[in-house]
Amino acid sequence: MNKINQFTFLLFVLLVLSLSSHSQSAVEEAPQGYDVLRSEIPHGKIDTITYNSSTVGTNRKALVYTPPGYSKDKKYPVLYLLHGIGGDEKEWLNGGHPEVILDNLYAEKKVEPMIVVLPNGRAMKDDRAGGNIMAPDKVQAFATFERDLLDDLIPYIEKSFPVINDREHRAIAGLSMGGGQSLNFGLGNLDKFAWVGGFSSAPNTKSPEVLIPDPEKAKQQLKLLWISCGDKDGLFRFSQRTHDYLVTNNIPHGYHVIPDGLHDFNVWKSSLFLFSQLLFK
Repeated sequence: MNKINQFTFLLFVLLVLSLSSHSQSAVEEAPQGYDVLRSEIPHGKIDTITYNSSTVGTNRKALVYTPPGYSKDKKYPVLYLLHGIGGDEKEWLNGGHPEVILDNLYAEKKVEPMIVVLPNGRAMKDDRAGGNIMAPDKVQAFATFERDLLDDLIPYIEKSFPVINDREHRAIAGLSMGGGQSLNFGLGNLDKFAWVGGFSSAPNTKSPEVLIPDPEKAKQQLKLLWISCGDKDGLFRFSQRTHDYLVTNNIPHGYHVIPDGLHDFNVWKSSLFLFSQLLFK
């Protein structure tokens, strides 16, 4: 597919998604078996990295997924994929196995080769997901992660891996608390991110007027803004209010409501499956 056709296809997908609300007939659902490990196909690799955080004042860990056929001689775009309030850098790996979903998509040539970084979004010295996860210092640490991400983690990734270090090749998405972080940090730093996704975004999500104070500027800078949530999720209203604002201000975006979807990995895995296929095209 040439660049013009790719661009036209992406605009069509975004238009269809932005016009759909509770009706899901216009949106492809994740097919059966999309998240099942297939032994006969090439597989990517997951490694643990340690980076120094000047923001927190300590070394911190993250996971990095490199795709099948990964080569240091090639340059890759990057997706930063964030976890929820009760998790850490291993939550996606343990609960959603994004490496399986992406490996399967690569085998079907439905996704662009990319590096995926799974950080710990709780930017504090004791960043374990234990004790009272709602303690004020732990909740604050999720906001502090914005500086850790921008000032420490992204520079480390761009120094250590063969990545394309511009906004057009940098995406951020996450689930629940990580969905709120992704919308807050992505839309708040459009000079850093052109691709933004929030899956079942939590109450930490800023109001849409704060997220996008200048709709015209956002239209010019965003390559993709994706909102998804299950319609039985108690946090659904946060995704709905963002979507309503985007519609009112004619901001193109993907909006996917999962019928009977709850606040769980069935929704988040499906969201990653759909979102990842639109990235970097």
